[in-house]
Amino acid sequence: MIFTHDVFISYAHLDNQELVEGQKGWVANFHRALEIRVGQYLGKEPDIWRDPKLHGNDVFAETLVTRVQGSAVLISVLSPRYVRSEWTRREVSEFVNAAHGTPSLGDESRIFKILKTPVPNDQHPSELQALLGYEFFKIDSETGRSRELNEVFGPGAQREFWMKVDDVAQDVCSLLRKLEAEKFEIAAPADAEKQPVYVAFTTGDLAEERESLRRDLQQHGYEVSPRRPFGASLGEVESAVREDLRRCRLSVHIVGSRYGVVPEDAVESVPEIQHRLAVENAKQPGLTLMVWIPPRLEIANERQRGFVERLRLEASTGKDSDLLETTFDDLRSIVQTRMNPASIKKAPVKGIGTSAQQRVQLYFIYDQRDLDSIEPWVDFLFGSGPEVLHPMFEGDETEIRECHEENLRTCDAVLIYYGAANDLWLRRKLREIQHIAGLGRNEPFRVLGIALAPPSRPEKRHFQTHAALVIPQTAGFSAEGFAPFLVLTGVE
Repeated sequence: MIFTHDVFISYAHLDNQELVEGQKGWVANFHRALEIRVGQYLGKEPDIWRDPKLHGNDVFAETLVTRVQGSAVLISVLSPRYVRSEWTRREVSEFVNAAHGTPSLGDESRIFKILKTPVPNDQHPSELQALLGYEFFKIDSETGRSRELNEVFGPGAQREFWMKVDDVAQDVCSLLRKLEAEKFEIAAPADAEKQPVYVAFTTGDLAEERESLRRDLQQHGYEVSPRRPFGASLGEVESAVREDLRRCRLSVHIVGSRYGVVPEDAVESVPEIQHRLAVENAKQPGLTLMVWIPPRLEIANERQRGFVERLRLEASTGKDSDLLETTFDDLRSIVQTRMNPASIKKAPVKGIGTSAQQRVQLYFIYDQRDLDSIEPWVDFLFGSGPEVLHPMFEGDETEIRECHEENLRTCDAVLIYYGAANDLWLRRKLREIQHIAGLGRNEPFRVLGIALAPPSRPEKRHFQTHAALVIPQTAGFSAEGFAPFLVLTGVE
């Protein structure tokens, strides 16, 4: 198929009225921003068209039909006016008709739904209801009021507007490249190693984090599922999730303070259903399950509190999934290294003649009272590849301190074993690590981990920190719980 335009922007002209006299309207600003970013990504000026004139009672022009039908991509800017307009609905239907009812390339739709303002999904044109869409507005969690991403609402809104435009531009460019390849009968290059990633739908309090992770993965060339919203019933949700998970290598679940929507005929929320099905799939080879909970998460909903406690219990017993309760930046790093292990420096394969200096140097910090308890951890860490450095307990105080500081200066990664020692001991070790730069260390650690080891105490069960990757082990040693730590260390 030969297209006369790259993109056709369908919109209601009421949505392009300027809010401030002398400034461009919202759609005009969107058009300009999209044109710039698509051009920069493609390396050439795109042909993006929209009808600039006010229609009034004009007849739907045949020239407009030709432009809609001859466009590679349709962008629909949804608003309350858009869904009430016969004109805009006609543009959508003509585009679909030109594609013989299936305006898609594989499983990618050639229609992009831009949500300028909130509109209930059942009011969208039927051809658009199954599409996920891009939200160009924010909902105030306290008042429930929406604010569109518009420069008149300040620099923050303008920055988020450009980030959303960038998301749309990259997705449009990806589709245009595939369509061009199809036109010349050239198969789009596929990277066999870049299997899709499942980034589960989450609740509104963490929607921005999910979008950020999705954006990161797509910028690195990964397809991210799910691509479309789920249906209303339990059967529709389970069917869609299972289909997506079968294709994925990694399933990431971002868990917040809210419980989420419960589909028809279901007793679990959408986030809990996705996690349950991911656990089922992870029992078969090929899928890794990762759960992220923000540090110091405050949960008011009883059902969500129960869900989070079950996730923590499963992680502490080494079952089913890796649980991270660390910063969002740590989550992004771990996901990237899981998907692209070559991005981190790997430890050499063990063998005769491999010197300790060539291996990853891991400093394993523990209290003297734990000497009889650490054997499983030491054996596992040593067997994973790194050279394990230990604290010194015998000798004078100066020698012990100098050994500790030298290990901190030279090691690649640090793991603190929080066992018999108390909270004050742990916090002292963290302060020593924070101050090591003043003793001659020139670069950050690859990773700092804290293993919450037996005996189990209330302060451990509730321990959280932004300073390190927390590894729950209070039920005893579990190799599975160390997977994220080893990935960041560079030995797995």
